[in-house]
Amino acid sequence: MSQLPPTVPAALVPTEAELAQRILALPGVTQVRADAASGAPPASWGERFFFVGPDRRRPFATIVAHDTPGFDEDSRLDRPDVHRLNVELGRAEFQRRFGYPPARFPDHRAGIDFTRQGEIMPHPAYGLHGWACVLCPGTDLLPEVDRLLAHAHARAVDRHRRAGGRPGPDGGGTLSAPGR
Repeated sequence: MSQLPPTVPAALVPTEAELAQRILALPGVTQVRADAASGAPPASWGERFFFVGPDRRRPFATIVAHDTPGFDEDSRLDRPDVHRLNVELGRAEFQRRFGYPPARFPDHRAGIDFTRQGEIMPHPAYGLHGWACVLCPGTDLLPEVDRLLAHAHARAVDRHRRAGGRPGPDGGGTLSAPGR
């Protein structure tokens, strides 16, 4: 029988909704929650995608709480009370954080336990593209999570501006924010 990975005490782990509020507090951020009405495939229902810009071209962060069979199962997200925050770092921050560029992620993949909670690590499916993740980040990790989210948000704002988006009064671009 395989041993379960260590867990972070539930009382010290922000919920998915609490993490989402941290992200939505960044200027100009909108959230899309995948569901039938959004047109998302059923395998992604419940996932949260965070964007800068009304075109919603590319999220800079996501929150997921279930596996995608046949694609993204390494984190074993189907365990009770387990969720994963995913953050797009880009090449330079990924290398600074992990000591190697995203292109070298396949060389390091076998040595990573993607089920570990409370540890920032390369994303199991998108590490090659400069994404990091953390399962159930504890409150002690939130300052670093906030720093990485601010970095990813700044990159998303810059992408939006280069694509022709106009900055709004909050600096995040002209956005519609349903439900905020």
